[in-house]
Amino acid sequence: MPAQGGRWGRFLEQRARQLQRQVQAKEERIVELETENAVLHLRLAQYQGMTGKGDSTATRLCSQCRERDPPQRSTAPATPQLRCQVQNLKQDMKALRASSLEVFRTCREHLQDGLSAAVEAVQRAQLCHEALLAWQSKAGHLERSLQEVSARYELEKQKRKMLHNCLVELNGNIRVHCRIRPLLPFDKEFDDPASQDSSVPAGVVHAVDDETVLVKCDRPAHPLINKTYNFERVYGPAESQQVVFGDVCPLLTSLLDGYNVCILAYGQTGCGKSYTMLGPRSKEARVPPWGPHRDLGILPRAARELFRLISENPSKSLKVDVSIVEVYNNEILDLLAKERRTAVSGPKHDVRTSKAAKREVSPPTRQPVHSAEDFIALAAGSLPLRARLATQVHACSSRSHLIITATLTAASPCGSPADQQSPGPPLEGRPAWGRASPGSPGAQRPAEQVHAKLQLVDLAGSECVGVSGVTGSALRETLFINRSLAALADVLGALSERRGHIPYRNSQLTHFLQDVLGGDAKLLVILCVSPCRTHVAETLRCLGFGAQVRQVQRRPSWRGQCGPPKTQVKQEPRSGCLC
Repeated sequence: MPAQGGRWGRFLEQRARQLQRQVQAKEERIVELETENAVLHLRLAQYQGMTGKGDSTATRLCSQCRERDPPQRSTAPATPQLRCQVQNLKQDMKALRASSLEVFRTCREHLQDGLSAAVEAVQRAQLCHEALLAWQSKAGHLERSLQEVSARYELEKQKRKMLHNCLVELNGNIRVHCRIRPLLPFDKEFDDPASQDSSVPAGVVHAVDDETVLVKCDRPAHPLINKTYNFERVYGPAESQQVVFGDVCPLLTSLLDGYNVCILAYGQTGCGKSYTMLGPRSKEARVPPWGPHRDLGILPRAARELFRLISENPSKSLKVDVSIVEVYNNEILDLLAKERRTAVSGPKHDVRTSKAAKREVSPPTRQPVHSAEDFIALAAGSLPLRARLATQVHACSSRSHLIITATLTAASPCGSPADQQSPGPPLEGRPAWGRASPGSPGAQRPAEQVHAKLQLVDLAGSECVGVSGVTGSALRETLFINRSLAALADVLGALSERRGHIPYRNSQLTHFLQDVLGGDAKLLVILCVSPCRTHVAETLRCLGFGAQVRQVQRRPSWRGQCGPPKTQVKQEPRSGCLC
């Protein structure tokens, strides 16, 4: 609206200048007409003078003729000629007088027309001036209304931000969703006649409703399993990627509001974690298809939604930097570094702890991206470097935890209050403005302020060694994967019990994710489970892990007390144990 008020003001000023130019042109025309009139008066006076001279000459000639003696015979022939000349002079005088009167009448008409045009122009100019004053008054009123509306808009935007955050917190700052993948051709139950019957639910894991999972399994020589688990959202095998992403969009709004967001996929190998986060794999290029596709994962959809939200609010001038690392065998490897240590990983980045117990991370490479296409292309170029291996459970099993971090930064004026904030743990419920420590993966560059961070985590799958059949170096990878997942479960268990010490340093994975696990970040854990009877043990461990994560948000905040209550939360089986 300020631009509209400015356009009206410029239009009125241009119209006033145009009218002034017209009035000035009319005045110049009047001056020209007055000059022509004066010239005509002078010519009329000259003609009148010439006529007077002719009259006086004729009179003088007549008087001279009367004074002379009676005409002689010698002068008689000259008298007719003189009379003809006199008649001609009189006719010329009449013609000159008639032409002079015509010129005078024409000049008077032109002068009257010019004067009337000038009066009309002056009247129009006065009307336009009055209209200009009225429009200026209206423009001022509109500008004041615009200022009031802008103030109300800012107030409503703050209220919307608070209400949206309250809504997200009502759903839980830490939320757990469960996704049941369908039976696939490589599953043993796929060819079971019971699975072909549409009236009989396939598999042993079922979505009772949008919030309840039922595990019902009756195996020979094993006790009957009939357990239900409740989560914030449960996706059945038939639900699409778009439905899953629909529950992620509110978190991206919180990201633009300044809150850190982490989306973490957890589950057994071959349960659809990478499919949920990245989308289906391409057989030719061995990377997920990033073009328009109904099966696109959370990463490409989140990239497009993020830049769409940024484009809708250009006043913040946010920039996006991306870093991609993998935690492989308890080592952090930078997948964007130019120098590659091996064919499948980048340089090692250590997580160290100083004497002051502050976390120090050698910052990975951060590359700026200016569009969703740049973001997706950068991720697609790094995924082939991720460690993978074929096992008996999955033909392309991820052997590392993939962490993609998008850091939103904004220009920070020197000496701003945000730059002078004292370090310390973030306060609950406050946005993540400038909270990244200088050594963290989201450390800001000079004259920039970290607005928020989005972390997309595709965890390696937990494995049972007896089922996967790995040996040698693959067995060592499995041990590190299971240990890191067990460390993640220990951290979340300590958080749910409000312990005084949280064992973040037991694993590089938990140490790297300490900000989102222990801070006020919005954490979404997506449990990916298999419906197969063969994997029911790992499925129960995965669902138990999700139930433990839910207790972190459902425990009361024991503010004003010296410590947590003495009652302990019942421990669920830890994920990642070896069978």
